[in-house]
Amino acid sequence: MCASAIEPYVPGALGPPGRALVQVGACWTSRLTPATAQVVTQIKARPAESCGYAETAGGTMKLATMKHAVIVAHPDPCSFNCAVAETYANTVRGFGGEVIMRDLYRVGFDPRLQAAELPWAANYAQAADVIAERRALADAKMFVFVYPLWFNAPPAMLKGYVDRVFGMGFGYEPAAGGTEPLLGGRSLVSFTSSGAPAAWVESTGAIRGLRAAFDDHVAQICGLAVLDHHHFGGVTPGITANAVDSMLDRVRQAAHRFAPAG
Repeated sequence: MCASAIEPYVPGALGPPGRALVQVGACWTSRLTPATAQVVTQIKARPAESCGYAETAGGTMKLATMKHAVIVAHPDPCSFNCAVAETYANTVRGFGGEVIMRDLYRVGFDPRLQAAELPWAANYAQAADVIAERRALADAKMFVFVYPLWFNAPPAMLKGYVDRVFGMGFGYEPAAGGTEPLLGGRSLVSFTSSGAPAAWVESTGAIRGLRAAFDDHVAQICGLAVLDHHHFGGVTPGITANAVDSMLDRVRQAAHRFAPAG
């Protein structure tokens, strides 16, 4: 379902990767190559007020312009999660919004962070696929994560994507005393699923723990506003078509809340 919106990597067109962090005393000093500096400049140039919301009488949040980056992580293109991603994307497009779909399994993203990608590595360099993703996401104002819960956590594919793409130079940068967020004024919405019933996932604290350790932490480091987290329980091979339709209606309603102003 998701494969129709894939935007493949074009590594040969990216030029040299690059950000170097050099330790000066007890501090890290960041040095950017032109290609990476351009992405950071794009991020910083977006005024926070351009991402502001206006609540209408009907409760719909309107934005003058908004690009949604839908990031889905499920190995089966016919999965419920891919249906959620497509439903969200199609709803936003129906209201005139712009969507970029990042179907991580179909684009063949490698979630493994390499030693050379560690900011303190002597041979630090961003990989071509990371540069490609950061360029694709540079002007996104809404990040939408869609994934199943495996052991009550995101799949390694999505966790590795966040580690590599939302890391130093995109999600945050070095600053005195720590780091400084680079994605202020942007937002995060998540859609998750589990085979376990939603009531069980809620009552055991699984969703609460996930939001604290993943949603809220990523948002805090990167400067994102967490707008919502929608969880769908009981998603098993025997789920009925009516149940799926009802869940996808909830996705449409959620996407409608962030429809761009017409």
